[in-house]
Amino acid sequence: MKDEKLQKALARMGLGSRRQMEEVIKAGRVTVNNGPATIGDRVEQGDEIRVDGRQIKYTAENEKRRRVLAYYKPEGEVCSANDPEGRPTVFERLPKLTHDRWVMVGRLDINSTGLLLFTNDGEMAHRLMHPSSEITREYAVRVLGEVTPDIARTLTSGVMLEDGMAQFEDIKEGGGEGVNKWYHVRLKEGRNREVRRLFESQGLKVSRLLRTRYGSIALPKELRTGRFLELDKKDINTLTDLVSLRPRHGTGLHGAAKEKQERIKSKPLKARRVDSRSDSRPSSAKPKSSGSPASRGSRNTRDRNNKR
Repeated sequence: MKDEKLQKALARMGLGSRRQMEEVIKAGRVTVNNGPATIGDRVEQGDEIRVDGRQIKYTAENEKRRRVLAYYKPEGEVCSANDPEGRPTVFERLPKLTHDRWVMVGRLDINSTGLLLFTNDGEMAHRLMHPSSEITREYAVRVLGEVTPDIARTLTSGVMLEDGMAQFEDIKEGGGEGVNKWYHVRLKEGRNREVRRLFESQGLKVSRLLRTRYGSIALPKELRTGRFLELDKKDINTLTDLVSLRPRHGTGLHGAAKEKQERIKSKPLKARRVDSRSDSRPSSAKPKSSGSPASRGSRNTRDRNNKR
């Protein structure tokens, strides 16, 4: 029997969800070995798969090691593989893959910073991003103005935005003085500029936004802007548990790669910034009790998926 169903293979390679791939196959846009594909077809190593005429490099699932990177996005980088305006992208600093590719889990706008996850497992990426998975994202946000108790209740009860209802699962003060104050917020969606738009709905402007957690993964304290760390097997399997994916043999770091990662953790690499504004943890906004918005935002690590 061949290795796996075609729609599953296409989803795993990051082309979309299984349901989306079924629609693509139904539309006659996929061929296998120069013949039209149908839903349920099985494929194996060596098959020639094309989508809209473009050949897709197929790697059997049992031969592919699942990998996940945690990247600290600096301000000024675009969350895209290519930018028509020539701006730097988050993919430029990632390690190169042979016969594989990195799939980004969620997005941050150009002015936002913090944790971005990348994986070579397209199905995993899709499930982590899909609203039905209800994966919690946490952010440290510096706001111009005061979030009063009434505003906080409104933001956690729900606000009608142009694309539907939205709300924070939680909002807490994070320190700061004067008109610039930090807050820590959690939500289970990743709509475009959702955090900023929620605050704007209350007449408040976000001046800094830092993602501190995605699901069970917190922004590593030893990670500097513009750098990445590769997650180990335990952290990856925790993520896959959140979205009901079975563990895969060979996942995580091994041998020399694992030793190199441990060296980086013990002696972090210096930050790499796009410009002088990329430092996401300014000392002027650090809460006295915790050291920084990021450290406060990543404190509650026990609740891995924060299902609320």
